[in-house]
Amino acid sequence: MRFSSRLVVLVTLTSAAACASESAKQGGAPAATSTTPAASSAAPSAAPSATPAASAAGEVAATPPNDSAASASAAQPAADGAKPELIAGRTKTDMQSFAAAIRAGEKRMPTWPKGPAPLQGALLPQNRIVAYYGNPHSKKMGVLGEYPEQQMLSMLDKAVAQWKAADPSTPVIPAIHLVTVVAQGAPGPDGGWRRRENPQTIEQAYNWARSRKGLLFVDIQAGHSTLQAELPLLLKYLERPDVHLGVDPEFYMHYKREGVRPSAKVGQMMASDVNYVINTLDKLVAEKHLPPKILIVHRFRADMVPDAENIRPTPRVQVVMDMDGWGPPWLKFDSYRDYIVSHPVQFTGFKLFYHNDAKKGDPLLTPKEVLQLRPKPLYIQYQ
Repeated sequence: MRFSSRLVVLVTLTSAAACASESAKQGGAPAATSTTPAASSAAPSAAPSATPAASAAGEVAATPPNDSAASASAAQPAADGAKPELIAGRTKTDMQSFAAAIRAGEKRMPTWPKGPAPLQGALLPQNRIVAYYGNPHSKKMGVLGEYPEQQMLSMLDKAVAQWKAADPSTPVIPAIHLVTVVAQGAPGPDGGWRRRENPQTIEQAYNWARSRKGLLFVDIQAGHSTLQAELPLLLKYLERPDVHLGVDPEFYMHYKREGVRPSAKVGQMMASDVNYVINTLDKLVAEKHLPPKILIVHRFRADMVPDAENIRPTPRVQVVMDMDGWGPPWLKFDSYRDYIVSHPVQFTGFKLFYHNDAKKGDPLLTPKEVLQLRPKPLYIQYQ
């Protein structure tokens, strides 16, 4: 194990669940190359009237690998000849994990799934998307609810500018990523353990995106409901060319999590679930003559999508596997390597947490640092 010890932490959420508090670890699914637990997912969510969902007791990495034992090979150049570089103040452990993640990515690149050729109007891979995540009804769920509207949008503008400066060759598209179906801590009248966002809030988020000439992502945390029940209700928004979709296996309480309260344990989706979403979006794009859609799939553990290799993107639906974990830099690098690079699908994403990533005093990863990973993430999400 990469950890010399583990600490079990019980976190009590004060509002309905949005992103998990259970730290990532490998469950019953086939292990990734490393036994490193993935970084934990995010914090809670809720509408004012929602019933809080309590967080799980999760295993959190207590002690990283000993810096003094960091391999001398950590600073070796990556396969493309560039020496990995982190900002001043990063640890030897950060550098070790960073270099290992880059090497793993470089090794994968020659056989990385190409996927279908992009159709006219496809946004990837020629653009990078920088998204702000959350729900306006919850300050703890992410930046969309934490800051006043204009301050939040100004922060998004600055983040977009940083990514443009770090990679001038790739245009950057701003986005708002709204959790539209929010996992809950109580079953509700129909036993779905989720709250559907009201049209006014969805339109508010859409207007935020349009004010920046950007995109809106609507995101589904289905709880004990199903994708088949929730996705059709969002198709009227997805008919818009600038609206795309995210799905969150963490809060899909089926299979081995059947009957478990959302956030008590990390949920699971199978490739068949993701392919249902892809096929539904594909049909919508064809029938409405839309440009291709983007589907974001959040992941920070191997068993969240244990058969990811069976996900089938189509020319009309581009799939991004988004590394959704939080933690110190070395843990995020390990997670990207073990849960995204080791299970290639199509495009990759990387999530940054303004607060949780900095809990132990680490500066937030910079665009220049993240862009050294391979494949270079094309979807960046801030929470």
